Amino acid sequence: MSDIFQEVEEEVRRERFEQLWKQYGDYVIAGVALIFIALSGYLLWDKYQNNERLKASETLIAAQELADSGDFTRANPAFATVAKDAPGGYAEMARLSEAGTLLRAGRRPEAIQLYKSIAAKDSGPIGAVALIRAGWAMAGNASRDDVANLLAPLTTPTSAWRHSAGEIIAYADYHAGQILRAQAEFQAIADDKDATDAMRRRADAMAKFLKQGGFANFGTVPPPPAPAGLPSPAVETPPGTPPK
Repeated sequence: MSDIFQEVEEEVRRERFEQLWKQYGDYVIAGVALIFIALSGYLLWDKYQNNERLKASETLIAAQELADSGDFTRANPAFATVAKDAPGGYAEMARLSEAGTLLRAGRRPEAIQLYKSIAAKDSGPIGAVALIRAGWAMAGNASRDDVANLLAPLTTPTSAWRHSAGEIIAYADYHAGQILRAQAEFQAIADDKDATDAMRRRADAMAKFLKQGGFANFGTVPPPPAPAGLPSPAVETPPGTPPK
């Protein structure tokens, strides 16, 4: 009797499965097909992206080699092409390199403007690097206030870039003749244990250099005394000076 009940139960299950398959079988087949199509599409897209990244990498390396050789005329368009067409990080690196090439070619205003553009579009590390490079490019020419305003986003107490930004501002003060203020700013970096060792040493050297007078003009150096028995070294006199 148990065999009969088991056969009946299996027959009922079979009939239910057939009914479900007739009702939903097409959906199951369509769903499986969609999964395979999606998987194939993803693999094709991933292969395409890898090819694009490889192409961008090769173009970026070639452009950098041109820049390193001093061929800025060909390097800049190559960087611009990568910045326009390459995916993600390659485009950002190309724009940074393009700005650096403009700077090396003597096109400072264009380089600074490109650095600012990069920073305006990226609030992460790429944007911070762009601001730091723009700050150094401006430090020797722009006003101290312009440099400080540019670097303001990096000077907050929690910014990982505050020491780098502070170093640039201190240099801008030094370049503007604000020696005491620059000395204090360099000394503050030298005393900050959160700054890197290299930066602290560099800042300490600058603070000591400025404390000792920096490039102050101490007048002319007198000629050394002549050894005993020899005449004093001749001192050149300006034309037209009457003899003594």
